[in-house]
Amino acid sequence: MAPSSPTPLAPRLLKALIVSAVGVAASHLILSDGLYLSFTGQAAATLGAEPGYSTDQAFTAAVVNTALVMPIVLWIGMLITGERRVGPMVLVGMVSWITVVGNGIDGIDDAPGTLLPIRSLVLVVAVTALSSVVRRKRRGDVPA
Repeated sequence: MAPSSPTPLAPRLLKALIVSAVGVAASHLILSDGLYLSFTGQAAATLGAEPGYSTDQAFTAAVVNTALVMPIVLWIGMLITGERRVGPMVLVGMVSWITVVGNGIDGIDDAPGTLLPIRSLVLVVAVTALSSVVRRKRRGDVPA
């Protein structure tokens, strides 16, 4: 079986742009829901009720889950669209997402339903999509 030819640049970039946007949306949803759970625990503790979990556990779970969702969505999304060799894209997407969350968590940790800055989200989508054009050559690939 002959190896398939690589996807041209424009279609691969479009696929990566769509998958990156879905990854950012899914990761932000997981982060927001986890932080809302943390707020609920704080409110319950303030009112004297024990929620059965600590707010620190909910906050940590939100951050860890959002860091896990991004690479999974990127990897599976690109595989579904028929792309291979997506390691660099997954790595760049995960690192950029963790960086944006790390820099913006203080802003969204204060009020439920708050979004990370839109510029940061757009930057993550753009950088992740652009990193999809980096593809390692396999052994046996000959330059065209």
